[in-house]
Amino acid sequence: MKILSVKQGEPAWHAARAKHFCASEAAAMMGASKYMTRDELLRQKATGYVPTVDAFKQSLFDKGHAAEAAARVIIEAELGAELYPATITDDEGRLLASFDGLTMDGRTGYEHKLWNSDLAAQIRAGELGAAYYWQLEQQIHTAGLKRVIFVCSDGTHEQMERMEYEPVPGRIEQLLAGWKQFEKDLAAYQHVEVLPPPVAEPVMALPALSIQVNGAISLISNLDIFGSKLRAFIDGIDKNPSDDQAFANAESAVKTLKAAQDALEAAEQSALGQTASIDELRRTVAMYSDLARTTRLTLEKLVEARKQTIREEIRRGGVDAFAEHIATLNTRLRKAWMPAIPVDFAGVMKGKKTIASLRDAVNTELARAKIEANAVADRIEINLNTLRELANDYAFLFADAAQIVQKANDDFTMLVKARIAEHKAAEQKRLDAEREKIRIEEAAKVAVAPPPPAPAPMPAPPVPAAPAHTRNTPPTDAEIVGVLVAHYRVSDVTVVAWLVGMNFKTKGRSKKAA
Repeated sequence: MKILSVKQGEPAWHAARAKHFCASEAAAMMGASKYMTRDELLRQKATGYVPTVDAFKQSLFDKGHAAEAAARVIIEAELGAELYPATITDDEGRLLASFDGLTMDGRTGYEHKLWNSDLAAQIRAGELGAAYYWQLEQQIHTAGLKRVIFVCSDGTHEQMERMEYEPVPGRIEQLLAGWKQFEKDLAAYQHVEVLPPPVAEPVMALPALSIQVNGAISLISNLDIFGSKLRAFIDGIDKNPSDDQAFANAESAVKTLKAAQDALEAAEQSALGQTASIDELRRTVAMYSDLARTTRLTLEKLVEARKQTIREEIRRGGVDAFAEHIATLNTRLRKAWMPAIPVDFAGVMKGKKTIASLRDAVNTELARAKIEANAVADRIEINLNTLRELANDYAFLFADAAQIVQKANDDFTMLVKARIAEHKAAEQKRLDAEREKIRIEEAAKVAVAPPPPAPAPMPAPPVPAAPAHTRNTPPTDAEIVGVLVAHYRVSDVTVVAWLVGMNFKTKGRSKKAA
C-alpha cells in the first residue's frame, strides 16, 4: 500500500488515475455501471479520452462534494474518530482507490454518494447492487481495510442512510480476475470510432403533386417532374446499410416513400373527383404509386434483414472469440480439459437498438465468460499439478480426471489421497489373502503326503588293518584326518571342522570323575 501525495480533483490526481485501475471504475470494468460501459472504459484507458463535463454534470459534482463534506462531520461524530481524504495504490502499483475518508488506524473507510431513493432503499435492505459494491471491494483490498462506512445523503441527518460494508468472500478474487482480463483486452485494443446517436440526414422533399382538370377535360399536372424526382431519390438510397447512420437514413427514406405513395393516391382521388375518367392519369398515377410502394416495402425488408445480419455478425464474433480463448486455455493445459462455460451472447443483445450498444453487450459478456474460464483453467492447472505430485504411479485410478479436476483444490487433494489409500489397502488385503491361500494349500499337502522312505544304511567303510608291528610314535594329524575321511566318506575339511569343535575339557573332566 502506498499513499499518494495528491489532492482529489487536482491535475496530479487525474494523472495518477489515468495510469491506474481505479476503484470508481471497477463497476464499469465488471459491466455493472449505470454510467459507463466496459467498452467506453477501454476506449478511455487506451486513448486517454476524457469526456467533457458540462455545466449540469459539474453542478451535480459540486452538490455531491458539499453533501460529502457535511456528512463526514456527522459520521466522525458517530465514530468518535477523524476521517481524512486519501488516495492509495496497492503494492503492485496497478490498483488505485480514492477515499472520501479514512480513520487514522487505517481500519475504516468512508464513501459517500449523493442522495437518491433507489440507493437509499438498497442501504436500508443491507444489499448493495454490483454498481456500488465493486468499488467498495477494491477500496478495502487496496488499503487493507476491515470495513467501509457507506453513506447516501444530502449532507443532513434527515436524509441520510448508512451501512457498514465488509468484504464478501469470493468477490475480490472475481474483481482481480476482471482487472487481469481487462488488462489483456487493453493491450489488444483497436480503436473504433464511437459516434453520437445517428439522426437521419435531411432528405429533399419530392415536389408537391398537382393535378387539375379544367372544364374541357384537359390535364394539367407535374407528374413527369414528380416521377423523375422520385426515380432519382430511389436511385440515391443506400440499399446496403452497415452502420447506425446508414440505417437511420434508410428508415427516413422509407417514411419519404410512404409519403409519396400517399400523395399519389390522394392526387388521384382529387383528380377523379373532378372528372369521370382520365385513363392515362390513372395509369401514370398507378405506375408511380406502385413504384413508391414496391421500393418502400423492399427497403423495409432490406433494412430489417441487414439489421439481423449485423446482429448475427456481432453475435458470431463473440462466439468465435470465446472459442479461440478456450482453445488457448486448452493449449496451455496441454489437453482439452476445459469444460463448457455458460455464455449467452443472444440474451445480452436483447433490447439493444444500436450497433454500438450491441457490440458493447457482446464484448462485456465475452469478458465475463473469459474471466470465468480463466478461473476454471487456473483451478484445473493446480489440480493437475497435484495429481502429478501425488498420483504419478496411480494414473489408472483417475479415469474420470476430466471431471474431478474441476473441484476446489482442497477437495481434489483429499479425493486423490483417499483413492490412493483405498487402493493400497485393497492391494494389501489381496496380497495377504493370496499368502494365506498358499499357506493353507502347503499345509494341506503336508497333511496328506505319505512319509518319505527310510534311507538305506550306508555300508561301513573298511577299517584299515592295524600294522603288524607295534608303533611307539603317535599318528600324525594327516593320518588321523585320513582315517576319518575314509571311514565317514566326507571331505578332509569336514573332518578338520569336527576335530576343531571337539570338547576336550568336558571329556577330560568326565574321565577324571570316573
